[in-house]
Amino acid sequence: MSMLPSRAEMQRAYLQSDAAYDGVFVLAVQSTGVFCRPSCGARKPQPKNVDFFATAREAVFAGYRPCKRCQPMGAAGEAPQWVRQLLSHIDRSPDQRISDTSIRSLGIDPARARRYFKRNYGMTFQAYCRGRRLGSALAQIRKGEKLDHVTLGHGYESHSGFRDAFARTFGTPPGKARTTDCILVTWIESPLGPLIAGATDKHLVLLEFTERRMLEAQFVTLQRVFKRPIVPGDNNVLREAREELSAYFNGTLRKFTVPLECPGTEFQKRVWDGLLKIPYGKTISYEELADRIKAPHAQRAVGHANGANRIAIVIPCHRVVNKGGKLGGYGGGLWRKQRLLELEQVEK
Repeated sequence: MSMLPSRAEMQRAYLQSDAAYDGVFVLAVQSTGVFCRPSCGARKPQPKNVDFFATAREAVFAGYRPCKRCQPMGAAGEAPQWVRQLLSHIDRSPDQRISDTSIRSLGIDPARARRYFKRNYGMTFQAYCRGRRLGSALAQIRKGEKLDHVTLGHGYESHSGFRDAFARTFGTPPGKARTTDCILVTWIESPLGPLIAGATDKHLVLLEFTERRMLEAQFVTLQRVFKRPIVPGDNNVLREAREELSAYFNGTLRKFTVPLECPGTEFQKRVWDGLLKIPYGKTISYEELADRIKAPHAQRAVGHANGANRIAIVIPCHRVVNKGGKLGGYGGGLWRKQRLLELEQVEK
């Protein structure tokens, strides 16, 4: 899969330090002989002085050397080392408050962490940590643990402070939360950039590339449809989705089995069911999909339902193309659609 996004798109990505393109391409600066990730914080070179490569290997063989600041020889789609360090720190103590002083002790600028989490998770670092603590607290409450133990074990100095934060997040006081559930969201790395995945305790309900413009609207829709808050976390469904996506991108999985829940209109459900029936490695037109779901002449409505799909890749809306084979629209970007189709067309 060597096809690159357009030069204009890559220029925009590196000029804006767009981390969503890390692992998608590297940029090489002719004047310095160095190549970088798109998200590199170094001074931005003039576009006329930049070469683009699909992989770090290609840049190395073209005579460029890796940047010491952004370390582009790391795995594709992988979070920067300092982010992985911070996430590991949270995982070791998910129930504890992490202050700016603690972040600095790791050699990380708190402002940098705040910006990165806001851009990639849709929330600041402190909001992410607070969501993790409250999500963990909810799990303990649902298991029947005493509120006193839960309150003191999650970094809150008073019962009132814990109750207020809990109620703001879950819409109910902790004492009434034995049956409360939430949607857990996590970040999944991929060769095409990071994805946000969301799941209840039984079903995958969200899978979107992090920079998709509709992502915030999808969050609002999920909260309305499921009547549950969205908080950071992980569960068995998300772990299953992560493992299956890894196998898919490695070319060893052709059919996903992770359980899905996709509330929508009856027409949307028919379209999404039709998408699930398109075989791996095949494409069909919007017109053909309309015929298959017994809605002839409804190509435009089919296109809208395609765009409303909240579970990318697993519900393969990328397999629908315009009549004549042209790619058509895709919420994650046409270059990603092309990459996914190329992946599926490689003979195994």
